[in-house]
This record gives sequence, C-alpha cells and structure tokens, in this order.
Amino acid sequence: MLKLVVTYVFFSFIIKKIYYIMNSTRINFFNKRGGIFVKLRRITAMTLLVLMLTLAMFPVGTYAEETKQSTKTTVSEENVSTALDGKTVVDIITINDFHGNVKEDAREKGKNMGMSKVINAVKTYKEKNPNTIFVAAGDNYQGSAMSNLTYGSVVSEMFSALDTKVSAVGNHEFDWGVDKIENWSKDGGFKFLASNIYDTKTNEPVAWAKPYEIIEKDGIKIGFIGLTTVRTAYTTKAENIKGIEFRPVKESAEHWANYLKSEGKADVVLALTHVGSFQDRETGAITGEVVEKGLTSIDNLDGIISAHTHQSVAGHVNGKAIVQGYKYGRALGKMSLVFGENKELEKIDVAVDTLYKRKSELIADTTGDSIYNKYDQKLEPITSKVVGYTATELPHERYSKEPSALGTLICEYLGKAAGTDIAITNGGGIRTSLNAGDVTLGELYEVLPFDNFLVKMDLKGSHIKALLEHGIGNEDIGMVQYSGIDVTYDATKEVGQKISSMKVNGVEVEMDKVYSVATNDFIYNIDNPAKGGDGFDFAGAMNVEISKDDMREAVVKGFAATLDKKVEQKPMVEVKPAAKSKAVYVVKVNDVLWKIGKAHGVDYKEIIKLNNLKNPNVIVPGQKLLIPAM
Repeated sequence: MLKLVVTYVFFSFIIKKIYYIMNSTRINFFNKRGGIFVKLRRITAMTLLVLMLTLAMFPVGTYAEETKQSTKTTVSEENVSTALDGKTVVDIITINDFHGNVKEDAREKGKNMGMSKVINAVKTYKEKNPNTIFVAAGDNYQGSAMSNLTYGSVVSEMFSALDTKVSAVGNHEFDWGVDKIENWSKDGGFKFLASNIYDTKTNEPVAWAKPYEIIEKDGIKIGFIGLTTVRTAYTTKAENIKGIEFRPVKESAEHWANYLKSEGKADVVLALTHVGSFQDRETGAITGEVVEKGLTSIDNLDGIISAHTHQSVAGHVNGKAIVQGYKYGRALGKMSLVFGENKELEKIDVAVDTLYKRKSELIADTTGDSIYNKYDQKLEPITSKVVGYTATELPHERYSKEPSALGTLICEYLGKAAGTDIAITNGGGIRTSLNAGDVTLGELYEVLPFDNFLVKMDLKGSHIKALLEHGIGNEDIGMVQYSGIDVTYDATKEVGQKISSMKVNGVEVEMDKVYSVATNDFIYNIDNPAKGGDGFDFAGAMNVEISKDDMREAVVKGFAATLDKKVEQKPMVEVKPAAKSKAVYVVKVNDVLWKIGKAHGVDYKEIIKLNNLKNPNVIVPGQKLLIPAM
C-alpha cells in the first residue's frame, strides 16, 4: 500500500510541474475549458490508475521475465521466510557431496561446518516453513576418518536426525561395496532413489533402491526421480560395481517423469541426481552433465537437484530450476516451490545458502553433538595419532595444470614403499590439502579416504608416456600426480602431443626401455587393465604385483621419517656442515636432485653423499640440502 501512495504522489507532482511549465509558455489553448491539456490530464489520471492497479496485482521484483538461461546465481546468506500472501511454498533443502565431514573445522577460516551446525541450519528452515523437505544428492559417506572407520554409521545417524526423506546414489556410495547401501537406508530412515542403475542379471532397476518416491506436503504431491552419473562406471573401482549397469540419465528421467505426470501421481517432478553441473560466476550460464545429457530438455521435469562436481549452482535452463549446494556441508541448496491458490505451480526459486560465510551465527545442535561425541570418544585415540610432520602447508588442487606438492610427496612415498623408479596416481584420489604442523592419522584419512591397494609393475617408456598424456590437464578426472620422473609438457595440446621430454635421474626416458612403476588398484583395474579407473589403460603391464598394504599405509610409513627428524626443516640425517660446503638449498615443489645439482653446477651424486641421503628419490618441499663447493 505504501508503494501505491508513493507512486501516486510522485506522478501527481510530475503532472503539476508539466502544467506549470505549459502555462508559463503562454500557449493559451492549453488552458481553455475542454482543451488539450484537460484531456491530457484525464488521460494521465487514467494511466496512473491503471499503473497503480498493476502494481497492486504484480509487485515490482516479484516476477521476472523467464529466459532460456538464467543470468545470475542467487545466493542466500540467511534463512529468509518463504511465506507469501495467498500462496503455498514448499521448500526443498538439499545437501550434496558431504563425504562424511561430520567434524567442524574450528579454525577461523575453516569452512567445514560439521554435522551439528548442519543439523541446526536445516532445523531452522523447518521451523520457518513446516512444508520443508530435506534430501541428499549422494556421495554422503566416504571421506573422513570417523565415517570411514565406522563405514558411514555416524552419517546415517546424522541423516536420521535430519529426518532425511530420500537420497540419490553417488559414485562413492559404492566404495565399500553394494551391501552397505541397504543398511545405510535402514539406519538413516530414508530411501535411496536410482532410476538408471540396473541389475544386469534381471535387466531391472536394482532392488536396493527405488526409481522414484512421492512426498506429499499440504496436499501437494512432489515426485523425486533418482539419477546417478553414468561416469560412475569408470570413477569407481570396477570390482565394486560388478553386475551393475548405469543407463543414460535422460531416457530414465523422461520415462518416469512422463509416467508420474500422465498418471496423476505427482503435481511436480524433480530429478534428485548425482549428476554434475557448473555455473559461470559472471554470466550465470549453467553447463555440465545435467545440460549436456539432456535433462533440461525433458518437458515433464520441473527441476533438477545436482551434485558430483562440488559447485555452487543456482539458476534455470529452459525453464528448469537447477541447484547444487557446493560440498562437505559447507552450503545447502534450496528450491522453493511456489503454488497459487489452486495449488498450481507458479515458479521455482533457487538459492545456495553458503553456511560457512555465516558460520558464527549457527549454533551446534545438541543431538548432533551427542552423536558426534559418542563416536569421537571411541575413535579419538586412532584419529588423533600423530604420524608425521610438515613445516609448510602441502596444497592439492585436483584440476590444476601441474602436480601438487602433496600429490608429488604421496607419489614419492608410494614409490619408496614399492621400491620403484616411478610412481603415478590419480589426482581425484587425493581429496584435500594438508595443513602445516603435525600430521594425524585422521587427516590422512581425509587426504586419502579410499582403501586402494598399492600396485607394482614394469612398463615400457612408451606406455608411461601414454599414461601421463592421458592424465595431464585432463579436465574430466583432474591432473595426474607422479614422482621419480621429470616431465616437460604443454597441457593445452592434444593427447599424444603434450609431452616433449621425460627424464629419470636426468636421463631421457627410452620408449622401449622397461621401468618399474608404482600405482593403485583403482586406475589399474585388476580384472581388465585396459579399462582402469578414470580411463587409464594399463594393458600390457608386466610383472604386476598387488601389495598387501593400501596407499594410506604406504604414506603413513613415508611420513614416519618426519616424526623425529622433521625433514621439512632439516636433512633426513643431521649432518654437521662440511668445510667444503658452500650453500644451503631449500627444496621446492617438483624439485629432483639431478635438477638441483645441474642448477648449482655439481654432480647430484655429490649432494646425496654430502647429505647422507639414504633414499635419494625422497626429498620434500622445505627440506634443507647442503650444496658442495665446485
């Protein structure tokens, strides 16, 4: 009402000013009774009345013209009330790619909220709008020490406290085998949805998940269709998905969306997916698998809940609402379904509530604290065990164009454990960075959450080149990590043309020569080496040996040497400066001894001898080396 009054006063003022100007110009026919100006005033008054009525019916900013592609991400920093006059609003609150991050990162800049504050945030939404449904979009369990050591039990209790209704199946739900999935559903009190995951024996959707679920709120029936990225076929250890087929997402979604709408089973149909999306921060344009695979072109689909790519996404494509809530519980996705008086869907608003930006406002939920503390008391002696030390932060960025400091160090430890010339691993297997200071076993579970075993083999130089060509700058799987080999490359070139030089111990790699290589049993598929995880092809590998130790154990053993010596601050073996030494060199990321020696004009073997290095293949960023005089 206030807007109408202000509008009326404003336009009246403008009309009076025009009238004054007209009179001051002595154009007398404007002042004649029944003249042009009188008519103009009448027309203006009528126009103003229509404008006021229009504003009353359609408030400014309430509705925007729908375009084919959204132009800006909507990010909510607080819980905004969804009550609208004469309308019904059903809120869908989503979490995706939680990866078992039940512990809060209490550091000032820490972003992980922990289970207790996530529970509090969701409960607040439900208090503001009882018509709220909480759902998960997959990759719920694997990723932290507490979740891994309990095979997800702590997350299931969290989901129960959240009154989770349904969840998509993420690719990492298969990391501990299919048998765990049914137990999670039972313990967490929710249903897994998967319309495109089929049992190859029965040619039917898998028995441990439903294709769809109908949830009713205030007389409105909302249908959720479960979908899982087809990339699960190569982003999951092959032995864990035997007998399972991942069918195209569009065909499955379209079939069930048409069924739910045509049969009158659902008023609104949403795809609850573990399918990826990205959004341009400047233009708001949404891309990724949800668009590329055709989900946004399905007529009877009203909205898509996305996951897998760990992004904040909120917008529309072809009128379809899309939301993804970042990762690790740092944010929540929100879909607000707005219905008119006749309970017909008018629009779907989407937003991402970035919880970590208002972390100090959130209170830890007592139920969440109780669940967490119960598990923490049992596991704390294991997770808090100090297994190593690093003087500097060891960062890791999966989609970088070069190996990370942490990835390089992990590969060095793998090569050391296997006794090989070279070590190669996938960047996606390393999930986070390591902070400076003591390294705990709990942190290494977060860095390496997957129980992949160490594999040793012999490969020709040409095969090593092909593996690195596949992994360098690969935007689908992330940057390959390696050590023991110095590679010169251009990541922007086509596969097969990226690498211009490969050297081991300063000597150019020969294509026909055989080298020993360490890797893991995810990218090396034991059953079918030609179809390894993340698309790596190991067909033709020789003398393959599967270790009894997993990657994490190999890295723990590697870090053991840092406990007493703290090698990032001083040499592996403390040596008194020799008279002939001329300088102290601090090791940088991607350094190798032969390169350091070349830069200082000395034989790298002299550096090994002077520093009494027992394993010259293992040097780490921050380590100090004495450089002999020339």
